[in-house]
Amino acid sequence: MTAGNTLSTNAADIVAVSAAGHVVHPGLPGLPAEPYRLAADGTPFLLPTYGGIVYNVSVGDRAFGWAADCIHPGVSIHQADDLKNRGLNVFACVGNRAKVMTGGAAGTTGVVTGKSGRFSEQVIVHFPREARTRMAVGDQVLVRAEGRGLSLADHPAVSLKGISPELLRALPADETDGQVAFGVAASIPAHLVGAGLGLTSEGGSLHMQSTDRALLAELGLDRLRLGDFVALEDTDSRYNHGYLQGARAIGVVASTDGPRAGYGPGIAILMTAPAGQLAGFEVPEANLVDLLDLDE
Repeated sequence: MTAGNTLSTNAADIVAVSAAGHVVHPGLPGLPAEPYRLAADGTPFLLPTYGGIVYNVSVGDRAFGWAADCIHPGVSIHQADDLKNRGLNVFACVGNRAKVMTGGAAGTTGVVTGKSGRFSEQVIVHFPREARTRMAVGDQVLVRAEGRGLSLADHPAVSLKGISPELLRALPADETDGQVAFGVAASIPAHLVGAGLGLTSEGGSLHMQSTDRALLAELGLDRLRLGDFVALEDTDSRYNHGYLQGARAIGVVASTDGPRAGYGPGIAILMTAPAGQLAGFEVPEANLVDLLDLDE
């Protein structure tokens, strides 16, 4: 796609620092529900969930239709130590470059594509499918963490939340009358914002509700792909996620749909503004695969 912008930023002042994590093993809930979860209609289910190495779901694939519960495409990493893991989760930014440091795929490079997990504890990294077949749980992944502190010089009311300078430059953008607008594949109304409300906006994901499939089809949201940029209407994510009329957040679809109420596709929020300073315009191909030219 033809993309990119010349927005004025403080990218020259941003510090690049190392952040690292290990490929995390998928987990399951413990007692009393072990190992089942409940779908929106009360039906128990047992499906693969977030974490680990996912061999056959990648950024660019559909976000709906998988026999899974909020799967992370590609590889999920974390640190066992909570303080170190928080550093990884906050400082790693979507669009950052990553490198496998140990194991059979050592030397392979990838890109951070999202953050998710039950309480924002995992970072999602895209690596080519072939490289994933040579990776193992426990392999170390090093991230060139760059983007915290990034700001738009001419739009101080827009808060940037974990987006790399490279990805920001790649986004189609337009400036009009003090407002900045970015290309998005879709817009999500506030009443479809689900799990994640009230939690911190510095990492993790904010899920779209997906129980009402007829409404999703009417709005075209059932066609979302992993890696799509989306706008969340009337959503203020400056400090934590919540409803605010006139606010807007923009993020990237980071994980798949799931059967639980409130847990549709997870969205990693990348920018937000409280009172109309941020907008979106339709660009159907606004996806990380095209914006960053990701390898399959």
